[in-house]
Amino acid sequence: MKAKRSSKHNLIETHDLTKVYSMGETEVRALQGVDIRVEKGEFIALMGPSGSGKSTLMHLLGCLDTPTEGRYVLEGQDVSTLSNDERARVRNRHIGFVFQTFNLLSRLSALENVALPLLYRREAEGALQRASEALSRVGLEERTTHRPAEMSGGERQRVAIARALVVDPALILADEPTGNLDSTTGTTIMHLLRSLNEEGRTVVLVTHDAQVADFAHRTLLMCDGRMV
Repeated sequence: MKAKRSSKHNLIETHDLTKVYSMGETEVRALQGVDIRVEKGEFIALMGPSGSGKSTLMHLLGCLDTPTEGRYVLEGQDVSTLSNDERARVRNRHIGFVFQTFNLLSRLSALENVALPLLYRREAEGALQRASEALSRVGLEERTTHRPAEMSGGERQRVAIARALVVDPALILADEPTGNLDSTTGTTIMHLLRSLNEEGRTVVLVTHDAQVADFAHRTLLMCDGRMV
């Protein structure tokens, strides 16, 4: 049986994506045959109760884990069976991550934090210039030398978005990007993500907040490891 061909318009396709975790003698089916399609340039919100499988799906979409069964196609490439090193290369070249807890290194300046993905790619030449441009894109050109402890929560999240942008990713994955922010700051962050999407970047975010989900083109609902 031939594998299905990917649509040239889809950035993401999953086919019967399944993830089973073994906990002693117990098996936990975190994902149970998930099929999704995300077109290039879409803005998708992923919602569902705790334990619905959202985080597991985001880990798979971010190439941080591999499925037990099924296929995940990213930009036309089946990444389901790649090795750890191969998945790391895909993450570093195609995906930008924005986390609820920012995940910035406290000892580094904003500029140095943003440049890190380029250094991991062994692209040191011009890295600080590109990091500076990314910080300017999120309105932090005056904060390049500040460390995370010297910035507000909203500024730290903008640094995290700049870090995601610096590799010019095809896909931005945002996991509860407003979860640690007040409502006003959270709205500012969502306007920024939407503006990046309007420039053509594909955004997939996890949220529990219906107002945050309203920024997306469409919302996918999960329950018990399935799309509903």
